[in-house]
Amino acid sequence: QMDEKWIIISEEDRRPGAMTREQYILATQQNSLPRTEHPQFYPVGIYGWRKRCLYFFVLLLLVTMIVNLAMTIWILKVMNFTVDGMGNLRVTKKGIRLEGISEFLLPLYVKEIHSRKDSPLVLQSDRNVTVNARNHMGQLTGQLTVGADAVEAQCKRFEVRSSDGGKVLFSADEDEIVIGADRLKVTGTEGAVFGHSVETPHIRAEPSQDLKLESPTRSLVMEAPRGVQVNAAAGDLKATCRKELHLQSTEGEIFLNADTIRLGNLPVGSFSSSSSSSSFSSSSSSPSSSAPRQTIYELCACPNGKLYLSPAGAGSTCQSSSNICLWS
Repeated sequence: QMDEKWIIISEEDRRPGAMTREQYILATQQNSLPRTEHPQFYPVGIYGWRKRCLYFFVLLLLVTMIVNLAMTIWILKVMNFTVDGMGNLRVTKKGIRLEGISEFLLPLYVKEIHSRKDSPLVLQSDRNVTVNARNHMGQLTGQLTVGADAVEAQCKRFEVRSSDGGKVLFSADEDEIVIGADRLKVTGTEGAVFGHSVETPHIRAEPSQDLKLESPTRSLVMEAPRGVQVNAAAGDLKATCRKELHLQSTEGEIFLNADTIRLGNLPVGSFSSSSSSSSFSSSSSSPSSSAPRQTIYELCACPNGKLYLSPAGAGSTCQSSSNICLWS
Protein backbone atom coordinates (compact mmCIF):
# COMPACT_ATOMS: atom_id res chain seq x y z
CA GLN A 1 0.00 0.00 0.00
CA MET A 2 1.07 3.58 -0.57
CA ASP A 3 0.40 6.44 1.85
CA GLU A 4 -1.40 9.34 0.47
CA LYS A 5 0.10 12.81 1.11
CA TRP A 6 -1.94 15.87 0.62
CA ILE A 7 -0.37 19.23 -0.04
CA ILE A 8 -2.39 22.33 0.57
CA ILE A 9 -1.82 25.02 -1.88
CA SER A 10 -3.31 28.36 -2.19
CA GLU A 11 -5.40 29.75 -4.96
CA GLU A 12 -2.46 31.60 -6.34
CA ASP A 13 -0.45 28.43 -6.72
CA ARG A 14 -3.13 26.95 -8.95
CA ARG A 15 -1.64 27.36 -12.33
CA PRO A 16 -1.41 25.14 -15.29
CA GLY A 17 0.73 22.07 -14.68
CA ALA A 18 0.53 22.17 -10.84
CA MET A 19 -1.93 19.23 -10.67
CA THR A 20 0.33 17.12 -12.75
CA ARG A 21 3.17 17.50 -10.32
CA GLU A 22 1.02 16.65 -7.33
CA GLN A 23 -0.26 13.58 -9.00
CA TYR A 24 3.31 12.54 -9.81
CA ILE A 25 4.40 13.03 -6.18
CA LEU A 26 1.44 11.02 -4.89
CA ALA A 27 2.00 8.23 -7.39
CA THR A 28 5.77 7.89 -6.94
CA GLN A 29 5.99 8.30 -3.21
CA GLN A 30 6.05 4.94 -1.50
CA ASN A 31 5.18 4.06 2.04
CA SER A 32 8.20 3.37 4.18
CA LEU A 33 6.22 1.14 6.56
CA PRO A 34 6.49 -2.65 5.95
CA ARG A 35 3.39 -4.68 4.88
CA THR A 36 1.92 -6.47 7.85
CA GLU A 37 -1.29 -8.18 6.25
CA HIS A 38 -1.30 -11.26 3.95
CA PRO A 39 -3.55 -11.31 0.85
CA GLN A 40 -6.83 -13.45 1.20
CA PHE A 41 -8.22 -15.63 -1.68
CA TYR A 42 -11.98 -16.55 -1.87
CA PRO A 43 -12.82 -19.75 -3.94
CA VAL A 44 -15.55 -19.50 -6.63
CA GLY A 45 -17.85 -22.57 -7.56
CA ILE A 46 -19.61 -25.63 -5.95
CA TYR A 47 -17.52 -27.94 -3.84
CA GLY A 48 -18.09 -30.77 -1.39
CA TRP A 49 -21.29 -32.80 -1.08
CA ARG A 50 -23.24 -30.35 -3.25
CA LYS A 51 -20.94 -31.08 -6.17
CA ARG A 52 -21.31 -34.84 -5.69
CA CYS A 53 -25.13 -34.55 -5.54
CA LEU A 54 -25.15 -32.51 -8.74
CA TYR A 55 -23.06 -35.10 -10.54
CA PHE A 56 -25.33 -37.85 -9.26
CA PHE A 57 -28.50 -36.15 -10.56
CA VAL A 58 -26.89 -35.45 -13.91
CA LEU A 59 -25.86 -39.10 -14.19
CA LEU A 60 -29.37 -40.27 -13.16
CA LEU A 61 -30.97 -38.00 -15.78
CA LEU A 62 -28.61 -39.34 -18.45
CA VAL A 63 -29.47 -42.97 -17.56
CA THR A 64 -33.22 -42.19 -17.60
CA MET A 65 -32.94 -40.61 -21.03
CA ILE A 66 -31.05 -43.63 -22.39
CA VAL A 67 -33.61 -46.10 -20.95
CA ASN A 68 -36.52 -44.01 -22.28
CA LEU A 69 -34.98 -43.89 -25.73
CA ALA A 70 -34.33 -47.64 -25.68
CA MET A 71 -37.91 -48.38 -24.58
CA THR A 72 -39.30 -46.11 -27.32
CA ILE A 73 -37.24 -47.85 -29.97
CA TRP A 74 -38.32 -51.27 -28.60
CA ILE A 75 -42.03 -50.31 -28.69
CA LEU A 76 -41.72 -49.02 -32.24
CA LYS A 77 -40.03 -52.27 -33.24
CA VAL A 78 -42.51 -54.58 -31.50
CA MET A 79 -45.64 -52.70 -32.62
CA ASN A 80 -44.25 -52.42 -36.13
CA PHE A 81 -44.82 -48.72 -36.48
CA THR A 82 -44.40 -47.49 -40.03
CA VAL A 83 -45.33 -44.42 -42.01
CA ASP A 84 -48.58 -46.12 -43.16
CA GLY A 85 -49.75 -47.39 -39.78
CA MET A 86 -49.07 -49.75 -36.93
CA GLY A 87 -48.74 -53.54 -37.20
CA ASN A 88 -51.77 -55.01 -39.01
CA LEU A 89 -53.39 -51.59 -38.99
CA ARG A 90 -52.93 -49.54 -42.14
CA VAL A 91 -54.24 -46.02 -42.63
CA THR A 92 -55.33 -45.44 -46.23
CA LYS A 93 -57.27 -42.77 -48.07
CA LYS A 94 -60.49 -44.80 -47.81
CA GLY A 95 -60.16 -45.45 -44.07
CA ILE A 96 -58.45 -47.99 -41.83
CA ARG A 97 -57.45 -51.45 -43.04
CA LEU A 98 -56.91 -54.40 -40.69
CA GLU A 99 -55.13 -57.55 -41.80
CA GLY A 100 -55.34 -60.80 -39.86
CA ILE A 101 -57.24 -61.48 -36.63
CA SER A 102 -58.14 -58.39 -34.59
CA GLU A 103 -59.59 -58.18 -31.09
CA PHE A 104 -61.44 -55.16 -29.68
CA LEU A 105 -61.83 -55.02 -25.92
CA LEU A 106 -63.86 -51.79 -25.93
CA PRO A 107 -66.75 -50.62 -28.15
CA LEU A 108 -65.87 -49.92 -31.78
CA TYR A 109 -67.71 -47.14 -33.62
CA VAL A 110 -67.50 -47.29 -37.40
CA LYS A 111 -69.74 -46.41 -40.32
CA GLU A 112 -69.00 -49.35 -42.60
CA ILE A 113 -67.10 -52.64 -42.32
CA HIS A 114 -65.89 -54.35 -45.51
CA SER A 115 -63.83 -57.47 -46.10
CA ARG A 116 -61.26 -58.00 -48.79
CA LYS A 117 -62.48 -59.04 -52.23
CA ASP A 118 -60.88 -62.48 -51.96
CA SER A 119 -61.94 -63.35 -48.39
CA PRO A 120 -65.16 -63.36 -46.34
CA LEU A 121 -65.92 -61.24 -43.30
CA VAL A 122 -65.94 -63.27 -40.08
CA LEU A 123 -67.29 -62.00 -36.75
CA GLN A 124 -66.45 -64.48 -34.00
CA SER A 125 -67.25 -64.53 -30.30
CA ASP A 126 -67.02 -67.12 -27.53
CA ARG A 127 -70.61 -66.40 -26.44
CA ASN A 128 -72.70 -64.59 -29.04
CA VAL A 129 -72.55 -61.86 -31.65
CA THR A 130 -75.10 -59.05 -31.27
CA VAL A 131 -75.79 -56.30 -33.80
CA ASN A 132 -77.86 -53.37 -32.54
CA ALA A 133 -79.51 -50.52 -34.42
CA ARG A 134 -80.51 -47.33 -32.59
CA ASN A 135 -82.22 -44.11 -33.56
CA HIS A 136 -80.96 -40.57 -33.04
CA MET A 137 -82.24 -40.63 -29.44
CA GLY A 138 -80.26 -43.78 -28.59
CA GLN A 139 -83.31 -46.04 -28.37
CA LEU A 140 -82.97 -49.63 -29.59
CA THR A 141 -84.93 -50.14 -32.85
CA GLY A 142 -83.51 -53.45 -34.10
CA GLN A 143 -81.35 -56.27 -32.78
CA LEU A 144 -79.83 -59.39 -34.31
CA THR A 145 -78.29 -61.94 -31.95
CA VAL A 146 -76.37 -64.99 -33.17
CA GLY A 147 -75.90 -67.40 -30.28
CA ALA A 148 -74.93 -71.00 -29.72
CA ASP A 149 -78.55 -72.17 -29.45
CA ALA A 150 -80.52 -69.83 -31.71
CA VAL A 151 -80.49 -66.81 -33.96
CA GLU A 152 -82.87 -64.12 -32.72
CA ALA A 153 -84.04 -61.00 -34.54
CA GLN A 154 -86.03 -58.28 -32.80
CA CYS A 155 -87.43 -55.67 -35.16
CA LYS A 156 -90.70 -54.35 -36.55
CA ARG A 157 -90.30 -56.17 -39.87
CA PHE A 158 -87.89 -58.90 -40.97
CA GLU A 159 -87.19 -59.35 -44.70
CA VAL A 160 -85.12 -61.73 -46.82
CA ARG A 161 -84.55 -60.45 -50.37
CA SER A 162 -83.11 -61.97 -53.52
CA SER A 163 -79.54 -61.43 -54.70
CA ASP A 164 -80.46 -58.39 -56.76
CA GLY A 165 -82.43 -56.94 -53.86
CA GLY A 166 -85.63 -56.46 -55.84
CA LYS A 167 -87.80 -59.43 -54.84
CA VAL A 168 -88.87 -60.16 -51.27
CA LEU A 169 -88.43 -63.89 -50.62
CA PHE A 170 -89.56 -63.86 -47.00
CA SER A 171 -90.99 -61.21 -44.73
CA ALA A 172 -92.47 -61.35 -41.25
CA ASP A 173 -94.11 -58.81 -38.97
CA GLU A 174 -96.67 -58.82 -36.19
CA ASP A 175 -99.62 -59.22 -38.59
CA GLU A 176 -98.52 -61.69 -41.25
CA ILE A 177 -95.74 -63.79 -42.77
CA VAL A 178 -95.23 -63.56 -46.52
CA ILE A 179 -93.26 -66.10 -48.60
CA GLY A 180 -92.52 -64.66 -52.03
CA ALA A 181 -90.55 -67.57 -53.53
CA ASP A 182 -91.80 -69.30 -56.66
CA ARG A 183 -91.87 -72.63 -54.84
CA LEU A 184 -92.20 -73.52 -51.16
CA LYS A 185 -90.50 -76.85 -50.49
CA VAL A 186 -90.83 -78.65 -47.16
CA THR A 187 -88.43 -81.60 -46.89
CA GLY A 188 -89.29 -82.75 -43.38
CA THR A 189 -90.79 -86.19 -42.83
CA GLU A 190 -93.76 -84.73 -40.96
CA GLY A 191 -94.43 -82.18 -43.68
CA ALA A 192 -95.95 -78.80 -42.90
CA VAL A 193 -98.07 -78.47 -39.77
CA PHE A 194 -100.63 -75.66 -39.55
CA GLY A 195 -102.44 -75.00 -36.32
CA HIS A 196 -105.33 -73.16 -37.98
CA SER A 197 -106.77 -72.74 -41.44
CA VAL A 198 -104.72 -72.53 -44.64
CA GLU A 199 -105.67 -70.27 -47.52
CA THR A 200 -104.10 -70.96 -50.90
CA PRO A 201 -105.24 -70.73 -54.54
CA HIS A 202 -103.24 -73.77 -55.67
CA ILE A 203 -101.84 -76.96 -54.12
CA ARG A 204 -99.50 -78.98 -56.35
CA ALA A 205 -97.10 -81.85 -55.80
CA GLU A 206 -93.63 -82.15 -57.31
CA PRO A 207 -93.22 -83.89 -60.65
CA SER A 208 -93.47 -87.70 -60.37
CA GLN A 209 -94.71 -87.35 -56.78
CA ASP A 210 -98.16 -87.96 -55.28
CA LEU A 211 -100.18 -85.26 -53.57
CA LYS A 212 -101.70 -86.50 -50.34
CA LEU A 213 -104.07 -84.63 -48.07
CA GLU A 214 -104.55 -86.57 -44.87
CA SER A 215 -106.05 -86.07 -41.44
CA PRO A 216 -105.06 -89.08 -39.29
CA THR A 217 -107.34 -88.43 -36.31
CA ARG A 218 -109.91 -85.82 -37.38
CA SER A 219 -111.84 -84.80 -40.46
CA LEU A 220 -110.52 -83.09 -43.58
CA VAL A 221 -112.55 -80.12 -44.77
CA MET A 222 -112.03 -78.19 -48.01
CA GLU A 223 -114.25 -75.15 -48.46
CA ALA A 224 -114.50 -72.44 -51.11
CA PRO A 225 -117.30 -69.96 -51.78
CA ARG A 226 -117.13 -70.55 -55.54
CA GLY A 227 -116.17 -74.21 -55.72
CA VAL A 228 -113.34 -76.65 -55.08
CA GLN A 229 -111.59 -78.19 -58.06
CA VAL A 230 -109.56 -81.38 -57.69
CA ASN A 231 -107.65 -82.34 -60.82
CA ALA A 232 -105.27 -85.21 -61.59
CA ALA A 233 -103.94 -84.62 -65.10
CA ALA A 234 -101.84 -87.77 -65.47
CA GLY A 235 -102.86 -90.09 -62.68
CA ASP A 236 -105.60 -91.40 -60.41
CA LEU A 237 -107.60 -89.45 -57.88
CA LYS A 238 -108.37 -91.32 -54.68
CA ALA A 239 -110.48 -90.27 -51.71
CA THR A 240 -110.31 -92.74 -48.83
CA CYS A 241 -111.91 -92.56 -45.42
CA ARG A 242 -112.62 -94.96 -42.60
CA LYS A 243 -116.29 -94.23 -42.02
CA GLU A 244 -118.19 -91.93 -44.36
CA LEU A 245 -117.38 -89.71 -47.33
CA HIS A 246 -119.78 -86.82 -47.85
CA LEU A 247 -120.11 -84.90 -51.11
CA GLN A 248 -122.52 -82.05 -50.46
CA SER A 249 -123.70 -79.16 -52.57
CA THR A 250 -126.12 -76.83 -50.83
CA GLU A 251 -127.43 -74.91 -53.86
CA GLY A 252 -126.05 -76.63 -56.95
CA GLU A 253 -125.34 -80.13 -58.15
CA ILE A 254 -122.56 -82.66 -58.02
CA PHE A 255 -121.44 -83.31 -61.59
CA LEU A 256 -119.36 -86.38 -62.42
CA ASN A 257 -117.94 -86.13 -65.93
CA ALA A 258 -115.95 -89.18 -67.05
CA ASP A 259 -115.89 -91.79 -69.76
CA THR A 260 -116.47 -94.52 -67.20
CA ILE A 261 -118.03 -94.23 -63.75
CA ARG A 262 -117.70 -97.36 -61.63
CA LEU A 263 -119.30 -98.03 -58.27
CA GLY A 264 -117.73 -101.09 -56.75
CA ASN A 265 -118.86 -103.37 -53.93
CA LEU A 266 -122.54 -102.51 -54.31
CA PRO A 267 -124.98 -105.12 -52.90
CA VAL A 268 -126.91 -107.11 -55.52
CA GLY A 269 -130.55 -107.78 -55.05
CA SER A 270 -132.48 -110.72 -56.70
CA PHE A 271 -135.87 -110.37 -58.38
CA SER A 272 -138.53 -113.09 -57.95
CA SER A 273 -141.50 -113.02 -60.35
CA SER A 274 -143.44 -115.93 -58.69
CA SER A 275 -144.81 -113.87 -55.85
CA SER A 276 -147.39 -111.25 -56.40
CA SER A 277 -145.21 -108.62 -54.86
CA SER A 278 -141.63 -108.50 -55.98
CA SER A 279 -139.18 -109.33 -53.25
CA PHE A 280 -135.48 -108.63 -53.21
CA SER A 281 -132.74 -110.16 -51.18
CA SER A 282 -129.03 -109.75 -51.03
CA SER A 283 -127.44 -112.59 -52.99
CA SER A 284 -123.77 -113.18 -53.59
CA SER A 285 -124.11 -116.69 -55.11
CA SER A 286 -123.70 -117.18 -58.81
CA PRO A 287 -126.77 -118.08 -60.85
CA SER A 288 -127.57 -121.70 -61.66
CA SER A 289 -126.12 -123.27 -64.70
CA SER A 290 -129.60 -123.75 -66.24
CA ALA A 291 -130.60 -120.09 -65.90
CA PRO A 292 -129.06 -117.58 -68.29
CA ARG A 293 -126.26 -115.45 -66.83
CA GLN A 294 -127.38 -112.02 -65.70
CA THR A 295 -125.15 -109.33 -67.23
CA ILE A 296 -127.33 -106.25 -67.00
CA TYR A 297 -128.35 -104.72 -63.70
CA GLU A 298 -130.40 -101.76 -62.67
CA LEU A 299 -129.01 -99.18 -60.22
CA CYS A 300 -131.51 -98.57 -57.47
CA ALA A 301 -131.51 -95.99 -54.68
CA CYS A 302 -133.18 -96.48 -51.33
CA PRO A 303 -135.04 -93.65 -49.58
CA ASN A 304 -132.13 -93.26 -47.22
CA GLY A 305 -129.76 -92.78 -50.20
CA LYS A 306 -128.17 -96.22 -50.26
CA LEU A 307 -127.49 -97.70 -53.71
CA TYR A 308 -127.86 -101.32 -54.72
CA LEU A 309 -128.04 -103.35 -57.90
CA SER A 310 -131.14 -105.15 -59.12
CA PRO A 311 -131.34 -107.53 -62.09
CA ALA A 312 -132.69 -105.62 -65.03
CA GLY A 313 -136.04 -106.72 -66.43
CA ALA A 314 -138.66 -105.52 -68.82
CA GLY A 315 -139.72 -102.95 -66.25
CA SER A 316 -138.10 -101.40 -63.21
CA THR A 317 -137.20 -103.95 -60.57
CA CYS A 318 -136.36 -101.45 -57.85
CA GLN A 319 -138.56 -101.70 -54.76
CA SER A 320 -138.55 -99.47 -51.71
CA SER A 321 -139.45 -102.47 -49.56
CA SER A 322 -136.29 -104.29 -50.40
CA ASN A 323 -134.53 -105.86 -47.47
CA ILE A 324 -131.36 -103.99 -48.52
CA CYS A 325 -133.14 -100.69 -47.91
CA LEU A 326 -134.87 -101.93 -44.75
CA TRP A 327 -131.75 -103.33 -43.04
CA SER A 328 -129.27 -100.78 -44.17
